[in-house]
Amino acid sequence: MSERTTTILLDGLAFPEGPRWHEGRLFFSDQHDRRVLAMSADGQAETIVEVPQQPSGLGWLPDGRMLVVSMLDRRVLRLEDDQLVEHADLSSLAPGECNDMVVDTHGRAYVGNFGFDMYGGESARDTCMIVVEPDGSARVAADGLAFPNGTVITDGGFTMIVGESYAGRLTAFTITGDGALVARRLFAQLDGAIPDGICLDAEGAVWVACPLTGRCLRIREGGEVLDEIDVANDFAYACMLGGDDRRTLYMCTAPSSDPNETTRVRSGHIEATQVDVPGAGLP
Repeated sequence: MSERTTTILLDGLAFPEGPRWHEGRLFFSDQHDRRVLAMSADGQAETIVEVPQQPSGLGWLPDGRMLVVSMLDRRVLRLEDDQLVEHADLSSLAPGECNDMVVDTHGRAYVGNFGFDMYGGESARDTCMIVVEPDGSARVAADGLAFPNGTVITDGGFTMIVGESYAGRLTAFTITGDGALVARRLFAQLDGAIPDGICLDAEGAVWVACPLTGRCLRIREGGEVLDEIDVANDFAYACMLGGDDRRTLYMCTAPSSDPNETTRVRSGHIEATQVDVPGAGLP
């Protein structure tokens, strides 16, 4: 494993999450500041849209329209001419706040959720992964997941890997032609780490942000840790490979995920470092 330092490219954020590299910029949700931003490679950022019920996962339909998870009201929104409109209402399917999302090449959006009221003191329970068709119709794609979080699609669109935060593992599914998730199997069990946001590289390894350890781990199927990066600032909550050659690992970091604390102190950052293997797959 190589020793690397990270560079803080952007600071003053409340709680950055859900990073996506798209059309030469890093898009991400400043979740507790209720807005989606885009940042250039040199750290210049602009607000793309405000999301009153708190943004999380991001993605794009094949025609280029952006989708945004609206967490608190459990909806997927679509950006139309600089205005957000409802793409799908998931409130009858998701028992907890909606969270991360990955959108496939057909425009299907796969959305995870907490499964319980985490900040309201409810006990954790398993929940589902929801698939939203391009027309906005939604259904449960898989059940029995322990806080489905970061998600990637690999193998030419035939395999999904999702981090189950409360089980400390990465779980793989086969994606069928109609978008169903089947043949559930273990991709990697993490020793003492909680997976949050993830991204995929060209060798099939997964970069995993692990908040409680302050590290991002590069993990091979089976669980071998190939590389690790200690972030310069607090905890790492999500990561994304981007840049012109997709070899820049961008990391969303913050001292806490508590909405009251992060909004007050605004100590969230986008950090970056260079890695050897470029990004691949989706997102």
